[in-house]
Amino acid sequence: MNKREIPSLEEMHAQGTTFAQSLQPGTVVALVGPLGAGKTSFVTGMAKGFGINAAAVVRSPTFTLINEYHGRLPLYHFDFYRIDQVAEIERLGVVEYFEGQGISVVEWADKFPEIMPKQTIWIRFEIMNAQTRVIYITPPSPSYLKRG
Repeated sequence: MNKREIPSLEEMHAQGTTFAQSLQPGTVVALVGPLGAGKTSFVTGMAKGFGINAAAVVRSPTFTLINEYHGRLPLYHFDFYRIDQVAEIERLGVVEYFEGQGISVVEWADKFPEIMPKQTIWIRFEIMNAQTRVIYITPPSPSYLKRG
């Protein structure tokens, strides 16, 4: 597990950008943490890392459930917050996205861990105070993020 203290919104974006540069096509990332912990801000940084104009387009998919962004790699941004049953996820075709060549990022993935692929990278967000967040990145294996 990799622990990082994030002192500002700008640093959360920078961490997301740096993290995105380590990912390969087909990667699935699970984001876990309370409302306001920085999950969508982290995805904004990831989008920037893929060459997507993140400031203009990245929004929480709480109501749309899936947002797609296109850059160096496609970024599929999911939110399971409002989903109550696995059948709803299946109807959305989420597994097909997971099996594709884009990067799939799922907020509130801990609601349905059973559908997450074995090779999922899990990132847990904690709120320390009004500005500071801590993220814990758990790859499926110690060498996973070093591949390439």
